[in-house]
Amino acid sequence: MPISRFVVELIAAAAMVIAAGAACGEDYPSKPIRMLTSEPGGGSDFVARLIAQGLSGIIGQRVVVDNRGIVAAEISARAQPDGYTLLLYGSPLWLSPFMRDNLPFDPVKDFAPITLAVSTPNIVAVHPSVPAKSIEELIAFARARPGELNYSSSSTGSTQHLGAELFKAMAGVSIVRVSYKGSGPALNAIIAGQVQLMFPSAGSVMQHVKSGRLRALAVTTAQPSVLVPGLPTVSASGLPGYESVSPFGIFAPAKCPAVLIARLNHELVRVLSSAETREKFFNAGVETVGSSPAQLAATMNSEMAKWGKLIRDAGIREQ
Repeated sequence: MPISRFVVELIAAAAMVIAAGAACGEDYPSKPIRMLTSEPGGGSDFVARLIAQGLSGIIGQRVVVDNRGIVAAEISARAQPDGYTLLLYGSPLWLSPFMRDNLPFDPVKDFAPITLAVSTPNIVAVHPSVPAKSIEELIAFARARPGELNYSSSSTGSTQHLGAELFKAMAGVSIVRVSYKGSGPALNAIIAGQVQLMFPSAGSVMQHVKSGRLRALAVTTAQPSVLVPGLPTVSASGLPGYESVSPFGIFAPAKCPAVLIARLNHELVRVLSSAETREKFFNAGVETVGSSPAQLAATMNSEMAKWGKLIRDAGIREQ
């Protein structure tokens, strides 16, 4: 009796799984793992280094953080899908197609999601010279002075940038963006009073709020955040439905064997779930997640639908 095509394909698939399983056994990992991410000193770099430290202790091999800036994704997409090259990146990875033409990678087709690693809330912060004490007061203040208020942000497409643009669109206000080369200079600008408003990460700004150099009006998460206890959400403070967070995911190159993805997911979730890692991230204003590959893919799809529309409507393009 001839063997059906379905049976042949089933046998071939089983052979691939067995081969991948062997690679995932005693021989994996047999050498250091490279974790690509953006520039040194930024949020991605901090997240990558803390996770790499924890993962190295579990798997018994070094996990080396490789800072490659904007080309990190392109290098990762072209790497061998053997489990030895990982990419840790935030939302600019999957939002770049909406802001750039001729992108050298496809964020959906060229990467295999492993886990949603961490999520960082942003804060609506104002300089003390701004009289607004709440989101409602800020909206009223901005509406009375169209085009007079400025907000600082880092790179185009960052959550600092897109969070402010979403606020403008939903509140119906005109606030002018002032772009800086990095979060540090953007934060320094509002502290110095050169701009009046910013949507920085919670970890970077709360020390300045406590010192009185800035005033925090609200957190950008949908629900109140344990990272900033007592601070109301933007949604509950005058702009219902508003939400903006900074998610970071970990990926492998596309076609990485499913067994390797499952192994990496298991070990990375272990790292992110450990009390030591969670405490270190919490102290830095970052919330650990740890998810299935499917949940990371779903987060990407949701973000692309939401922010893609905003980017198109606002005509945002990378410079």
